[in-house]
Amino acid sequence: MKIGNFNLEQDGTFIIAEMSANHNGKLENALKTIEAAKEIGANAIKLQTYTADTLTLNCNKDDFMIDGGTLWDGKNLYELYKDAYTPWEWHKELFAYAREIGIDIFSSPFDKSAVDFLEQFNPSAYKIASFEITDYELVRYVASKKKPIIISTGIATLEEIEDVVTICKNEGNEDIVLLKCTSAYPAQLQEANLKTIPNLAQTFKVTAGFSDHTLGIVAPIAAVSLGAKVVEKHFILDKSIGGPDSDFSLDKEEFAQMVKSLRATEQLLGEVDYSMTQKKKQSRTFSRSLYVAEDIHKGEIFTEKNIRSVRPGYGMHPKHLKKFLGKKAKRDYKFAERFTWN
Repeated sequence: MKIGNFNLEQDGTFIIAEMSANHNGKLENALKTIEAAKEIGANAIKLQTYTADTLTLNCNKDDFMIDGGTLWDGKNLYELYKDAYTPWEWHKELFAYAREIGIDIFSSPFDKSAVDFLEQFNPSAYKIASFEITDYELVRYVASKKKPIIISTGIATLEEIEDVVTICKNEGNEDIVLLKCTSAYPAQLQEANLKTIPNLAQTFKVTAGFSDHTLGIVAPIAAVSLGAKVVEKHFILDKSIGGPDSDFSLDKEEFAQMVKSLRATEQLLGEVDYSMTQKKKQSRTFSRSLYVAEDIHKGEIFTEKNIRSVRPGYGMHPKHLKKFLGKKAKRDYKFAERFTWN
């Protein structure tokens, strides 16, 4: 499966820098964030395409007030999304700039009108945000565009995950990435349950990844070690910019360290390999083998005292020692002589 020019099976972990609201309402910040994401080695920058009116109603009734122990408690939903959205008139310039400097770019649409708007830019993929996974018609419409579809599973039941995978496949779209996600901002480490990542891949026969809202970079590293092919993390140019997502975003230095650590983790994981490489062969000289531990005269009995398993590894394999114990020497042996078949 490929996202843009990136092959998820061959090229390692696809690292997404989620801009979200971290431009804090300034186009200049957005452009600099894209540039920084490229500099630190992210594979893609991701936007969010919505307006307050496409997401919610402008209402102060209790249902629309945020009061759940979040960073945004006290606001209504409309106010939050009005402050956080990325102006649609910026998109043309943002897509053009990202492509100019060579970093992939796509977005999370939050309704059909956003999908129609984004299609003009021919994005390499679409992302379904965690809270939109229950909007089956949106998922169906996005899947119908036949582009890779990345779906956060944060608030979904197992049945709902199964439903959206089926919806995508029924639309003829098999390029599905399911992201393990904990929809808390920030999320606690003990809530991450990263063992779900390989289970998502196995259960639904799709590519699995991780959308991270924890603080720091430990969780993404663990996720990659468990098989995550895609990692998404909120990215902010500088936390002094402020904004609704800044507290749980990585700044440029932190994100760069995450990218470096993930690439190192990929090298550490390598592949299943039991072959006897040249380095292994060289290292085996420091392994144990059988040596003559004291002079042995012809006719003497081989014992654990005069034939021992010691380093280095030029003698006979230690597994053969018992074959000789108790038997008579047919010739003389000198101290520190390799005990070999010859």
